[in-house]
Amino acid sequence: MVTGVSISCTAAPTTHRSTLGPSPGLVMIDPATDLPFFYGSISRSEAEQHLKLAGMSDGLFLLRQCLRSLGGYVLSLIWNLEFYHYPVEKQLNGTYCISGGKPHCGPAELCEFYSKDADGLVCTLRKPCLRPPEQPIKPGVFDSLRDNMLREYVRQTWNLEAEAMEQAIMSQAPQLEKLIATTAHEKMAWYHGKITRTEGERRLYSGSQPDGKFLVRERDESGTFALSVMYGKTAYHYRILHDKSGKYSMPEGTKFDTVWQLVEYLKMKPDGLVTLLREACMNQNCANQTPTVPSWRRPRGNGYTPPPEVPGACKIPTPLPAGRQALPMDSDEFVSPYADPKELQEKTLFIKREKLMVDEVELGSGNFGSVKKGVYKMKSKHIDVAIKVLKSENEKAVRDEMMREAEIMHQLDNPYIVRMIGLCQAEALMLVMEMAPAGPLNKFLSGKKDQVPVENVVELMHQVSLGMKYLEEKNFVHRDLAARNVLLVNQHYAKISDFGLSKALGADDNYYKARTLGKWPLKWYAPECINFHKFSSKGDVWSFGITMWEAFSYGGKPYKKMKGPEVISFIQSGSRMDNPAGCPDPMYELMKECWIYKYEERPSFVQVEEKMRTYYYSISKKASTDPKEQQEKPAA
Repeated sequence: MVTGVSISCTAAPTTHRSTLGPSPGLVMIDPATDLPFFYGSISRSEAEQHLKLAGMSDGLFLLRQCLRSLGGYVLSLIWNLEFYHYPVEKQLNGTYCISGGKPHCGPAELCEFYSKDADGLVCTLRKPCLRPPEQPIKPGVFDSLRDNMLREYVRQTWNLEAEAMEQAIMSQAPQLEKLIATTAHEKMAWYHGKITRTEGERRLYSGSQPDGKFLVRERDESGTFALSVMYGKTAYHYRILHDKSGKYSMPEGTKFDTVWQLVEYLKMKPDGLVTLLREACMNQNCANQTPTVPSWRRPRGNGYTPPPEVPGACKIPTPLPAGRQALPMDSDEFVSPYADPKELQEKTLFIKREKLMVDEVELGSGNFGSVKKGVYKMKSKHIDVAIKVLKSENEKAVRDEMMREAEIMHQLDNPYIVRMIGLCQAEALMLVMEMAPAGPLNKFLSGKKDQVPVENVVELMHQVSLGMKYLEEKNFVHRDLAARNVLLVNQHYAKISDFGLSKALGADDNYYKARTLGKWPLKWYAPECINFHKFSSKGDVWSFGITMWEAFSYGGKPYKKMKGPEVISFIQSGSRMDNPAGCPDPMYELMKECWIYKYEERPSFVQVEEKMRTYYYSISKKASTDPKEQQEKPAA
């Protein structure tokens, strides 16, 4: 077997940092970009030509973009001097699989698997057909539009900008990409919107009338389309079918995920039309069109601000579409309370007592005092808040710690971190924060192994990694990351809290040295934190590993009944906690990476988040069980 496949099977991550306009953003990179045998959006005939030129040896293969399946590929393979083309579908959860085959977290991993095991293919992948150095990857029609459309969609739907927008895109990239792709045709020059058949003909007859000149228009019935094409100076009209599964096709033709994929295919094969599609009948207004936002995701009204909620009144949640679980972006807590510029103008560290309503309901307590439920009255709305109330008799050190926590939290704004609203000095010193009504992660998970699937735990820990990545980028060390300090808005939305021990590093600092001991959570601390009082983001990575262990053990207590000195000896001996029952092996492997003794050898949160994200999207929640044809034999 030729091992050339595995040499280059490390694909680029699905998102890269880049600069778009004035601010940094996420650019969606095709995960096959770094594979030397990936050709991009080439046709079947072009793929076969490349394979012919490379020698037609058994097991010779290349990878290309698939037009039928959104985000998918086609594996083109030679066996016994014949061509075989296997569609590789991208599932909504981000996995990739040949129909009926095993899911893989990326195209590189899929190709490496099939280089060792044919598993239904005519043979194993033996030799990659390498793309010539002078030949660039051919971009698909959607590639140039995708990034701007993702931002446009998130801006329209959730009213997010800057960092919050990037977090939303990163967190839900596969789902978002699927949503916006279905309306990408509205950005194409050949799409003319809702016009009549007569008007469509008038536009086709305007100017020259070559064979294959075409346009797509919306029919009178909502959501259905027609294709109009010129042939022999005559306009022909075809209805584009849209079946119950959401696929588009010509009558008796091949089915596609989107309208634009169908159009691109019809440029290569007539598929029942009188001619191939060739020249687009240009819609002069297409550049100004905005992709449609599905009605269930549109903002409330046109610039309309809902009236302030009455404190204590019952909130009626917006219904979600059937079959879709709640996303963090569906929660009011995802968007900053100060997203409204009018509110931001009045944002100060200290807030007036009359703007605060404190309930006697106690949500929790600690050495500092208690946490109570409350309502903060803003200009345009009232929001639920959690209020840390300092005991009046508490010592100055505790008060100073609360002030320090407030000053740190006031600088942070991220959907996966509990935001601070402000400090209030009245009958007691009060720290006012966002509400996370489902409480601490460890308590929420305790005793719920049957109700909360492991995929849900992965989802929540991925969100924690996003929050910690944000802190790492901002040069903040948390120092107290633990499941008790991860609060849940709901079962699918986590936020990091409790910044009492946090510290901001200088721009050039890798770590800082604590001068006082105090009460430290030793079971969550890395060796350098315990032995040398040195704290850094790499120390937080160790704590993240402990937090993962707590989450996957459903609220278990780390190191069982070991005392502090026993824990230190246990770690120094090279021992680590065992994998919690039912925890996926990739997650335990990540925990062990977080627990590498030398802090400089541990991964950063950029790396941790990428691994969490890759695994999260690799979990096959909705894998299809319907057997499908695995190969497309070429026409005779």
